[in-house]
Parts: sequence; C-alpha cells; structure tokens
Amino acid sequence: MWFNSSCTSAKRRRLLGAALLCAFMAAANATAGVADWRALLPQAQALGGGDMTWFGLRIYRATLWSASRPFDAAQPFALQLSYYRSISRERLVRTSIDEIRRLSPAPLPAPTLTRWEALLNTAFVDVADGDELTGVYLPGSGMRLYDRQRLLAEVNDEALARAFFDIWLNPDSRDQRLRQRLIGAQP
Repeated sequence: MWFNSSCTSAKRRRLLGAALLCAFMAAANATAGVADWRALLPQAQALGGGDMTWFGLRIYRATLWSASRPFDAAQPFALQLSYYRSISRERLVRTSIDEIRRLSPAPLPAPTLTRWEALLNTAFVDVADGDELTGVYLPGSGMRLYDRQRLLAEVNDEALARAFFDIWLNPDSRDQRLRQRLIGAQP
C-alpha cells in the first residue's frame, strides 16, 4: 500500500487530491501547444491538390481545404504542404518574401517586408522529407501555421496572410497548373 495505517482519512484525501492534481497538470502540460487545424474548418473538404516541381524535382504536395465549393478566397481555408525534400527555414522565408514581392501589384514598403520577414522567420521551421505544414487563412485576422496538428504560430496580420497564400492562389502564381488543380478547376 502507498500509505501506512497511521495515516488519517483526512491525510489520505489530501494525498490523493495532490496526486490527482499533479496528474491533471501533467496531462494539461502534455497537450499544451497541441491544436488541430481541422477544428477551425470542421466542414472543410479537399478541393484539389498537386505536386510543386522545380526542374523535374518534386518539392512538395499541396492540398487546398475549404468548406466552400467553388473556392472562395474570402472564406476560411487551409493549404497543406507535404514535403518531399529538406528545406531550411531561412530558404522558406526568403522564397516566400521573394514571391510576395513579385506578386504584389505595387512595390511594398521596405519596413513592411522587413516586418513580414521577421514574422515568417518566427513562424516557420526547417522541413524534411515527410514533414507536413498547414496554413489556415482566417479572414479578418490573419493565419495560423501548423506542423501536422501542432500550432506553430498565429500571425495576426491579414495583409501578410493574403500575400502569403497568393503565392499559390494568385492568378499570376508561378505554377498556374498547380493553382488550377488546387482550386478544383482542373483535375
């Protein structure tokens, strides 16, 4: 027995209460920081997807999730990227900022780009073959980024969120075929 016979009933209850409190706190700490992006989009379905390639090399598989069909970029959605290759966080940030700059209809102010780069640098992680990152667009607030089901960052900058997802969804995106597949316009 974990207590001796000299323990009173009150002492046993306090010990049991303390043990239960410790167990509860351990369980709460184990789930802290864990979040499921699907809870934000419970009705979401995969609209489409395809591989992003560069000179014939597969970089990642992209899947667009949304509750609205046809796709409506003004509604919440998720873009899931399943990587085939290792890419450093620095390269992901640099490539994202370069594409945001390229797609912008007007030159973006240097302080804005610097702030966005810092936000992405904080939010992104290095990726390897088999990793899965998901970005969830939340109109009116910004985006949340997940590593599988673990919340990496909440970015409360709607302009950055729109510019970031434009990398894949803008009519002038670098891979038009992938864009068409993502939004379900092409099989």
